[in-house]
Amino acid sequence: MARFRRAALALAGTAALLMATAACGNDDSGSGGPNARVTLSYAIWDKSQIAAMQQLASAFTKENPNIKVDVQLTPWETYWTKLKAAATGGAAPDVFWMNGPNFQLYATNGVLAPLDAFDTNNYPKSLVDLYTVDGKHYGIPKDIDTVGLWYNKSLFDAAGVKYPDDTWTWDTFKAAAAKLTDKAKGQYAIAANLTSAQEYQYNTIYQAGGYVISPDGRTSGYADPGTVQGLKFWTDLIGAGQSPDLKTMTDTAPINLFESGKTAMYYGGSWDAAEFTTNSYTRSKVDAAVLPKGVKRATIIHGLADVIAAKTPHKAQAWKFVQYLGSKEAADVVGRAGVIPAFNGTQQAWVQAHPEMHLQSFLDELNYAVPYPVSRDTAAWNELETTYLTPAWNQKEDVSSAATKLASAMNAALAKE
Repeated sequence: MARFRRAALALAGTAALLMATAACGNDDSGSGGPNARVTLSYAIWDKSQIAAMQQLASAFTKENPNIKVDVQLTPWETYWTKLKAAATGGAAPDVFWMNGPNFQLYATNGVLAPLDAFDTNNYPKSLVDLYTVDGKHYGIPKDIDTVGLWYNKSLFDAAGVKYPDDTWTWDTFKAAAAKLTDKAKGQYAIAANLTSAQEYQYNTIYQAGGYVISPDGRTSGYADPGTVQGLKFWTDLIGAGQSPDLKTMTDTAPINLFESGKTAMYYGGSWDAAEFTTNSYTRSKVDAAVLPKGVKRATIIHGLADVIAAKTPHKAQAWKFVQYLGSKEAADVVGRAGVIPAFNGTQQAWVQAHPEMHLQSFLDELNYAVPYPVSRDTAAWNELETTYLTPAWNQKEDVSSAATKLASAMNAALAKE
C-alpha cells in the first residue's frame, strides 16, 4: 500500500486548468444506451491493489458481457499530473480513484458526475460526507483508513517497557519515549514527521481539542490553543532528542527508520499492515495499538472513493460499474487486498487477513474518528503548513508564533476559494 497516497497535493495551477472543463457540456450521446458494447477505463494508482481491481473488473464483465473494463495503473508520482491533463482536455478516465484532499477541487470544477442514487447507509457517514459538496454526493467510498500506533516489540522488550494498549495517554507515551531513546545506539522513540499530517499532527491536534479547519471550511484552526498543543506534542519530542531532527527525517523517511529498528514507534496508517507483514524485519517484530489519548481520543479517518467523469460518453455503464465497486461482494475482495473496505460490516476480512497483528485496533478507532480536514483548494494551505511549521520543527521558532502566522496565511488562502 502506498503510504503517500493519503496526503495528495494538487499541482499549482490545477484549479485554473480544471475550471475550463466546467464550461464544457456533458455529452452522453456516445453511450449507445445501457446495452451498448463499451470498454470503460478505470484509473488507479496503487500497484499492490491492481490484481484485486482486475479481479473485480473481470467479475463485473462476467455479469455484464457488453461492458469491458480496462484497469489503468498510473504510479502515484504521476497520477494527479496525468489526471489533471486528461480532465483539462475533457478526456478523464470513465471511472477513477479520488481522495479527500483533491475531491472538492475536481467536484466544484465540473470534472465529476454527481452520484445521488446510492444507499449512503452502507458506508461510514464521515466518508460519505467527505465526498459530498453542496449537498451532492460525488463518490462511493471504496476503503477506509485510520491511524494507529505501530511499535517494535523487540525494542520495547529490550527497554523493559510494556506494550501500548488502550490505556495509554500522552503522559504514558512520553514516559515510554524517554526509556525507548538510546542515543548511544542511535535509537529514537519515534520520528516526529512534519510532511505527513494525516499520520502525525492532525491526530494530536484533535486529541488536544483543537482543529485544523472550521466545519464550514472557511476558517483556519491553527491559532486555537488546543491546536498549538497538538503541534507541541511533536516539537517537544524533537527538542528532547527523542526524535531525529527534521534533516534526518528528510534524508531518511520515518517509515524506513522504523523498518530498520532506528525508532521504536511509528504513527502510521492501517494501510501499513501490508508493508509491515511482508518486510523481513518488521513482520515478526511489529504490532499495533490505538493512538494514545490526549484531552480526548481522536484519529484521522480517510479513504478513497470511486468517481465517474462528468464527460464520460458511457455514463450509464460507468454508473453500473461504480455501483458494483461499492457492493459487499467487491468489498470482500478489497479487504483481502490489504486495505479496509468501506462497506459496513465487511471490515473483518481485513483484520483476519493478518491474524498475527492486532489490526482490530484500527477498527476500534472508528468510533471517534475525525474526517480528514479539507476545503475546496486543500493544496493551497497544505503547502502553507509546511512553509510556516518548518521553523518550529527545526526548533528555530516558537510553535505558537509559527501557528499564528500559519493561521493568518491559511485564512487568506481560504478567502480566495
